[in-house]
Amino acid sequence: MKVSGGDLSHVGFVIGKAKVAPKHRHTVPRLELCAAVLAVQLGQTIEEELSIPSKDMNFYTDSKVVLGYLHNRVRRFYIYVSNRVGRILAFSQPDQWTYIPTNLNPADQGPSVLKDQVQPVGTKFELVNPDKDAEVRPQVKVVSKVTVVKTEVSQSGLGIERFESFSSLQSLVRAIAWIIHIADSFRKTNGICRGWHRCSSSLTVDAGKRATYLIIREVQNKFYGTEIECLKAGNPISKNSNILSLSPVLDEDGLLRVGGRMCRAQIPLSQKNPVLIPGKAYIAKLVIMDCHEKVSHQGRHFTEGMVRQSGYWITGGKRLIYQLLSQCVKCKKLRGKMCQQRMADLLDARLTPAPPFTYVGVDVFGPWNIVARRTRGGFSNSKRWAVMFTCLTCREVHIELVEEMSSSSFINSLRRFQSIRGKVKEFRSDRGTNFVGASDDVHIDAINVEDVFLRKHLYVSGTVWKFNPPCSSHMVGSCERMIGVIRRVLDSLLLEEIGKNLTHEVLSTFMCEVMAIVNARPITTVSSDAESPFILTPNTLLTQKTGDSVEPFTNLDVTEAYKSHWKYAQVLSDQFWKRWQREFLPTLQQRRKWHKEHPNLQEGDVVLLQDKGLPRNRWPLGVVSRVFPGYDGLVRKVEVRISRDGKHSNFIRPVVDLVKLIEVQQ
Repeated sequence: MKVSGGDLSHVGFVIGKAKVAPKHRHTVPRLELCAAVLAVQLGQTIEEELSIPSKDMNFYTDSKVVLGYLHNRVRRFYIYVSNRVGRILAFSQPDQWTYIPTNLNPADQGPSVLKDQVQPVGTKFELVNPDKDAEVRPQVKVVSKVTVVKTEVSQSGLGIERFESFSSLQSLVRAIAWIIHIADSFRKTNGICRGWHRCSSSLTVDAGKRATYLIIREVQNKFYGTEIECLKAGNPISKNSNILSLSPVLDEDGLLRVGGRMCRAQIPLSQKNPVLIPGKAYIAKLVIMDCHEKVSHQGRHFTEGMVRQSGYWITGGKRLIYQLLSQCVKCKKLRGKMCQQRMADLLDARLTPAPPFTYVGVDVFGPWNIVARRTRGGFSNSKRWAVMFTCLTCREVHIELVEEMSSSSFINSLRRFQSIRGKVKEFRSDRGTNFVGASDDVHIDAINVEDVFLRKHLYVSGTVWKFNPPCSSHMVGSCERMIGVIRRVLDSLLLEEIGKNLTHEVLSTFMCEVMAIVNARPITTVSSDAESPFILTPNTLLTQKTGDSVEPFTNLDVTEAYKSHWKYAQVLSDQFWKRWQREFLPTLQQRRKWHKEHPNLQEGDVVLLQDKGLPRNRWPLGVVSRVFPGYDGLVRKVEVRISRDGKHSNFIRPVVDLVKLIEVQQ
């Protein structure tokens, strides 16, 4: 503090304060600015303790960058500098700050007398290299343009690019009608309304009609200004005009209408001479969507008819209507097609030669009512289900009956199957309620593959169980196809048992006969060549038999019989796999459907989730929360998050069960 009296002055040390600078992420100008904030804090303390007003204080700094920040009145700063400059200027004025060289700064040299080398108080300081300073916002240059407009053309100044801020035709018309009403209020031509206000006078039919005409005139002047000038001057339209074939005319409201050859028709003017709207204008989209909503989101034919009945002629309207209706979210909810993706390649298990029932698909079907025992009053009935095991490589089937849908009963059937057919390397099944856990919560009969006993049995046998996504039976089509074949054969066998009591023994016999019939089917086309009588069937490899009879070994001793039988079995096996590779594998090459690649679903896409138990208008909406691309990069299953009754749930579904409504913007 400096005290002056007469020719003498005294400088005394009052208070000092220092802070340790952080190590990282602070530049020197920022540290100097923080030091200036610390000086202001000391000034506030002195003002409170010594009752010295802030206007009598002077502040010195050796940073011209900080002085430029405080004296700046042109450029804007980022938040860090802006907050601290505001705090400094809230206590002091820029004129109270001045520059002092570093070698004379008391903060560096300790208390000393301020000498004459100090800049006088009130000196103005400019920003130091503001274009290179990272704390100063870039300067926005505003270039004013002068537009020369002919006095013959009246310009309303609305600007059709502003129409794109509206999502519907009605909202645009209401806004323009309100603006016209306000303009009339300032002109004092609308009666009692004056100045800025909102009232019901702008919502009348006449006000809406006036606003609609103004909007259309703005659009027509933008796109067909040359044609309008020619018609006003009485000159013919240029031959290069794209509306020449429509013979456009101007009506008394200044609107460009379609002329044509129907001038003498006794029909309304809106149908005889519809208003011409350019298809490239945004207003054309608003008109089409407004008419589309009037016909309750019907197809292109209905929408186009409503556009014409409303008195509009849109150039290129058919193509524009098709484009807009294909993007309509409500139409997608009502009639949108399910998503598709190119059919995936076959699994390795379908293409790799392996012993029968090495790779197995599993499914359960049924039940059937059977007679369990006779009682005094009649019969006691029970149910039976069938577990089908199908070889994914050779296409054989094996059927086991189960008494109940439980993990214990299924383990028994699994052990019987493996005892007959041998060890299985991999099981595959759908993720239906027959095989997944949590079945006790919904009180249904189900086989719980996640049950601890079944998991232990699979672990001990060294078997892997793989699930397909829920509701995607097409991903395990080989099993579904076999169930269809088995049901048709079984229906034929049960047709003769109508009216009879079906027992477990009879049903078990039927299942064995079904297995024999299905495994004896040809898996390739039957050749008409007489030199190739051998038919390729699953039984060829499974039983090593090609017909009903077996040729006996004659004139051979025991050693030769065993040797010949081994050769016979090896020949049949070799023939099977050669023909399997030559005749059966090529039939799997062709994709029967889903040939094209489609854009993948992405996280954030809004989709409609198919629920076969509900009508389509009650299917839930969802958002794709996760995608699962395949090895080829194509997404065939996704995780969808939906909300029901205020609760969020996630479901994994194939894309064929989804309808994409809104695509996320990248």
